[in-house]
Amino acid sequence: MDSFFTLSLDGLQRLLVGAGFEKFRAKQVFDAVYKNRVFDPQNIPTIPQKLKDWLGGNLEFAAAKLVGNRESEDETKKYLFALSDGYFVESVLLEAPSDDGRTRKTLCISTQVGCACGCKFCASAMHGFIRNLSAGEIVAQALPFVKEEAGNGKTERKFEFENIVVMGMGEPLINCDNLMKALEVFNAPDKFAFGARRITVSTCGIADKLSKLAEDKFPFRLAISLHGATDEVRGRIMPINKKFPLATLLDAAEKFAESNGRMITLEYILIKDVNDSFAQAHALAKIAKRLHAHVNLIPYNRVEALPWKRSDLGRRAAFAKVLKDAKVSYTLRREKGAEIDAACGQLALKKRESEK
Repeated sequence: MDSFFTLSLDGLQRLLVGAGFEKFRAKQVFDAVYKNRVFDPQNIPTIPQKLKDWLGGNLEFAAAKLVGNRESEDETKKYLFALSDGYFVESVLLEAPSDDGRTRKTLCISTQVGCACGCKFCASAMHGFIRNLSAGEIVAQALPFVKEEAGNGKTERKFEFENIVVMGMGEPLINCDNLMKALEVFNAPDKFAFGARRITVSTCGIADKLSKLAEDKFPFRLAISLHGATDEVRGRIMPINKKFPLATLLDAAEKFAESNGRMITLEYILIKDVNDSFAQAHALAKIAKRLHAHVNLIPYNRVEALPWKRSDLGRRAAFAKVLKDAKVSYTLRREKGAEIDAACGQLALKKRESEK
């Protein structure tokens, strides 16, 4: 069954006319879904029952079924989705600072079941790679995050989040075709209309894909999961560094930044006695200055069965001070959702093991 969300308005019109419905019904359906956030055809009030039944039987609106959620004391929410083949993926809603200094809600979504990149600290890697998500499955992770707001005598349904980050389970650039289809749904003016600067894609460093994105004029923000500022340290925890060592990755990132025109973010999870030394901080500052990048320092979220530990508070502050003294733009994150297994893949891994 084809996904509704990957259809253009023209494409939907052709389908409906071919099925014997009036052409104008397509615009009614588009407005209900994209303006009013109604994702079940049976709940669209402006169309006849026959069309509701046809839509539900011929197009997929929810490619992933919500099967669980958890909420932490800091209001981080994690949602677990079941896919049609019995696998699971996650999305996370969290509060994070925005460019204007305000705190905004950000939705983190996944692009794969498992991951082939094998980062040593990551729960997603413990699945191994299973498969790519379809564009519809990527979009479906956003659909539960809708709230109703009353104002001016009417009730509006809006997404809870203002920003989208693609940094959940999987490596987005390995599933680039489906990812781009999904991002078009979020970005297109006649669909969900999220501006390109409100969407960030995170990669662990697939350098050849970065070079291709630069050529294709990729419009969205980019984050690179660095997690090590030298080949020795990065290679210890990120096997991808063997294929794309830092010299190769940074050359590609520099080319991308020149083409894209937006500041790159360097994601850096602080792991005790692994990548949190002053030497790493100075090396990271040098990389950030070369790329004119913002650094996002993240406390490690503990994963059961893995040996890594979070850097203590004093070490994190001292690490950040090196960046500050070097006049590097950075954010030092607070712990988010530790008590709800907020690190990528933890809930899905536990659910899969319990199913077995």
